[in-house]
Order: sequence, then C-alpha cells, then structure tokens
Amino acid sequence: MPAAIKIENLGKRYLLTHRQSHTLREALACRGERAVHRLLHPFERRASLSPATPAKEEFWALRNLSFSVQEGERVGIIGHNGAGKSTLLKLLSRITEPTEGRISLKGRVSSLLEVGTGFHPELTGRENIYLNAAILGMTRAEIRRNFDAIVDFAGVEKFLDTPVKRYSSGMYIRLAFAIAAHLNSEILIIDEVLAVGDMEFQKKCMGKMDEVSHKEGRTILFVSHNMGAVSQLCSRVIYLEKGHVLLDTCNVSEGIRQYIDTSRGEKSVTEWRNPGGLFENPWFKPLRFGLYDEEGKRISGTVERRDKVWLEIEGITETPDSTLGVGYALYAENGALLYQTYQTDQTGSSDELPRLNRRTCLRAPVPTNILNLGEQRLELLVQLHGRQWIVSSGSTTPSVFLRVDGAVNASPYSLAKRPGPVVLDIPWSLKDVPEGGER
Repeated sequence: MPAAIKIENLGKRYLLTHRQSHTLREALACRGERAVHRLLHPFERRASLSPATPAKEEFWALRNLSFSVQEGERVGIIGHNGAGKSTLLKLLSRITEPTEGRISLKGRVSSLLEVGTGFHPELTGRENIYLNAAILGMTRAEIRRNFDAIVDFAGVEKFLDTPVKRYSSGMYIRLAFAIAAHLNSEILIIDEVLAVGDMEFQKKCMGKMDEVSHKEGRTILFVSHNMGAVSQLCSRVIYLEKGHVLLDTCNVSEGIRQYIDTSRGEKSVTEWRNPGGLFENPWFKPLRFGLYDEEGKRISGTVERRDKVWLEIEGITETPDSTLGVGYALYAENGALLYQTYQTDQTGSSDELPRLNRRTCLRAPVPTNILNLGEQRLELLVQLHGRQWIVSSGSTTPSVFLRVDGAVNASPYSLAKRPGPVVLDIPWSLKDVPEGGER
C-alpha cells in the first residue's frame, strides 16, 4: 500500500532572542545612562554608546524526524508539552516551512489546528461555511451538496445567520470540525482543539473520524493528551520527545503505557498556583488548584482508598455571573475520563452555593474510595455554561496528580490492583433460598 505521508530527516529551527532589558524600568534606566554619558563625553564615538546586540540562540523544535504513514491509517501523535507535536502538524498543513528535510503528501489535506482558523468574525455562520470550505479547497458545488450535513453536524441551525463573533468557543469548533470532516480530502489532521467541545460533541467527533477512516479510507493524524481517545480511535501511536521519535508502534496500549510511565516525574505535582498573568478574565481567574488532607495540608505523597482527600479551587471574581461553572475532570491512569463535576451541580438543593463574588475558595471531597490503585489526574475546568470556556480541557490546562496505593480493600483476595479504572465496594449479602431450589 502506498504511503499517504512520508517524512524524511525533517527539521524545524527557530531563533530565540534574549534581551538584556526585560522591564520598562530597566529600559528607562539604560536610556538615561546613555544620555548622561553623551553629555559628559560629547566627542566620543557614537557607536560605542549603542545598546548591546541581543543574544540569539538556535532552538530545534524538530530534528532528524523520519517516518511514513500508509493510506487509511489512524495515527495518534502523543508526547509532553514541547515535544514538537504542534510544530509537526503545522509543517504538514503547510502553515510554516521546514528548515531541513522533506515532506511528501499524497492527496488533499484538511486540518483543524486552532479554534476559528479561516473564519471571519463579522460574517455569519452561513457565510463562513462557504468561505472556510472554499479556503480548504471545496468547490461551490461540493459546498452546496454538503451544506445541510455540515449544519446538522455542527448543531448551529438556529444561529446560522448570526455573525460568528457572537459564537461561543464550542460553537466555533463544532462548525470548524463539521466543515473539515465533510471535505473530500485524503488526509485529515486534528489537534487538541476538540477538547473545547462538550462531551456529547467529542463523542460525535470520534464517531465521525472512525467512520471516515474505516468507510472512506482517509488517513488521520490525531494529536491528543487524552489517552482514552487515542486508544479508541488510533491503530498506531508515534511518541515524540524533544523533537525526536521516541517510540513508533502499532501496539497502542504499549505506546500509551510508556507515555504514562515516563510521565511519573511530572505526576508528583499536587498543587498548581497561577504565576500571575494566566487566565485573565472578569468572571473567575483561578489562583490555586490543589489536593489537601482533612486539616488543609497539601498532599505530598501517596494516599490509600480509605484516606480523606479534598480538592480546593481558589480564585477571584470581579463580575458575578449565574452561568459560571468552576470544577474539575478526573482521569484514570490510562487516560480515560471518569467524571466531571462543577459547583453548579448543587443548584436546586437545600444547601445551594451562593453566586461567586470577589476572592473565594471552593472545596470538594475526592471520592478516593472508588478509585483503583495508580496515578489519577485532576484537570481544572472553568466555563460560562453554554457560552464560553475560560479554562478548557487541553495541553495547557492546570492539572494535579493523585497516586492511590495500598490494598484495594481488607479482603485477602483484593490486595492487588484490579482491572478497570474504578473499584466499587459493593455490599453483598446472602438470601434464603426456599426448599426445592426455586423461588
């Protein structure tokens, strides 16, 4: 079978500039010193007074990268932040040119790398379907033929004649994916942007990608930190590390296991703090996200299933909003999503939480008694329900990690880790059986 994608000795280099003056105060001080120097030494050569040339450093996002993808393959590109995944997809999508090496593509490529790429904010959803589809290479006849299917898949029929600048990020991505999925291309490239959509839409997208791969024979490159999604969709994984291929295997489970094993150093983090300027917004700016014991002390090691663990989310609200949802998602060791929860889950109960205002701290118990042994990941989520994401699932989302160890329970038959992501303490009992053995 011929290769749909062939990459040979691919490399991408960036030049990083390091300046000596990083703040306004430093820049003004430097300029003042030069002015005084000119007054005291008016006849000195001007060239000696010029600021030092900024230092430049070479950074190779990718180097000596080689692999090929056969037609109809579904390949998951995995790796930690900074591994070169997004750079690779931009090169394949021809958004940027490689510094060295060669890329051979067989067929038309459609890609979905960033929310709203190719959309004009002042145009309506209807107009942007025609514009974006044309940019991606769809003919006018193809657009007309697929128009109803695109609108139905995206679920934006009510807002079709509304300018997309009023769309939420979720609506943006639904429409963008619907267009890309219905393009008659041989290669489909999808980045982590699908994490912006809700769970129902993500499931719909996974089904569509599976369909176009199996029935239409399209080649799919899928970048995701969600190992459950990679396991479900992909027949092969390529694990990148610092711009190189660390592992290329058709044993998807083995690839995911190695990815998780090499992450154990990162997974000691049990508390995240905002360094200052991240996630600026008036509704809820997260300041702290972490795991603590009953006394409020940060969890620093492993816990057992019987231990009490609390999750705390601290943040600042300047503009209260009744649609604000602050919560988290919990992922099992294999990357499968176990559940999501928000503070709005209590709405309607007798102890309903008041609307968040000013600096607040939300606290919720983590149900360690249902978790299996191993590493669990908790991911911060903040949104205005039905409107927009403030902190969405993805590679830049604040995450903390919880390691559950010890015995599953007191039974001598349950000392080791069990299969599956959860362990439930089901109450078993004996029931009397009438004589004769029948009820």
